[in-house]
Amino acid sequence: MIVKAFAVTEKSGSLEPFEYELRSLGPQDVDIAVAHCGICHSDLSMLENAWGMTQYPLVPGHEVTGTVSAIGDYVSHVSVGDRVGLGWHAGYCMSCAQCLDGRHNMCRDSSSTIVGRHGGFADTVRARGASVIKLPHTIDIREAGPLFCGGVTVFNPLEQFDVSPTATVGVIGIGGLGHMALQFVRAWGCRVTAFTSRGSKQQDAMQMGAHDTIDSRDSDAIAAVAGKFDLLLSTVNVNLDWNAYLNTLRPRGRMHLLGVLTEPLVLSMLPMLAGQLSVSASPVGSPATITRMLEFAASHDIGPVTEHFPMSRVNDAMEHLRSGKARYRIVLDRD
Repeated sequence: MIVKAFAVTEKSGSLEPFEYELRSLGPQDVDIAVAHCGICHSDLSMLENAWGMTQYPLVPGHEVTGTVSAIGDYVSHVSVGDRVGLGWHAGYCMSCAQCLDGRHNMCRDSSSTIVGRHGGFADTVRARGASVIKLPHTIDIREAGPLFCGGVTVFNPLEQFDVSPTATVGVIGIGGLGHMALQFVRAWGCRVTAFTSRGSKQQDAMQMGAHDTIDSRDSDAIAAVAGKFDLLLSTVNVNLDWNAYLNTLRPRGRMHLLGVLTEPLVLSMLPMLAGQLSVSASPVGSPATITRMLEFAASHDIGPVTEHFPMSRVNDAMEHLRSGKARYRIVLDRD
């Protein structure tokens, strides 16, 4: 089977039409006819080899929605024609302790949709069945792609840490991840504050679920909320004054990092010790968590705010993301 896609062949290059051949369908494989594919900042990082693990040619795209076009003999949870989605992971070993415990996203032998294989900037993408999740019928297939990466990334810690619906939560950075975090945290029942450096985003943040906003460039404003938060969710991929944010936590509070930082954190130990504070991070979510996230999103009418580009204009879409103009997730539509 010949797949028509868009690939980059060198670091920071342009995406160009590209074809490759898929081998015979395996017994656990699912082929998805791609209808839409979100663009995540991780796609840009992989395109630029920011993490040092890109293999070229690279077909990006790991926020895929479409319909099942073929299934292997051992696949039973989806059928040809079903509306489905695919996120960061395209397969798991299914036999390690993490997989057997239902924490597939922690599998050391998992395969990523765009690491060492070709992703969803294409007419077809193949994955192992366990990674392919059926969409609830009330979720719009055009808008659902970003939920499979950004959405589950911000939803996962709410489950993972048994966050109370009476918790006070701060979301740092109102972008592709943060704007969905506001929606999930608000629907979870929590009091939520948005930290953003852009005044233009403050009104958006309020409309998307924030009860309050704080200018993240204003050190006095951050200091004024000392001891307020049970949980901070950081969605940024740049280093900040983390000790100033730790000071906003209540005793036994947690600062949880969701944006990918490539530089070390600078943290003061004494305040962490005195307050029994935690700093943690997490990747996306297991198939079960993705399924629950989709059900929660459907129940509470949660979805990304999107801008759409035809896939033929993928380079324009990537430049729109690179320039920081995206509001708030970009989705490619197959044309």
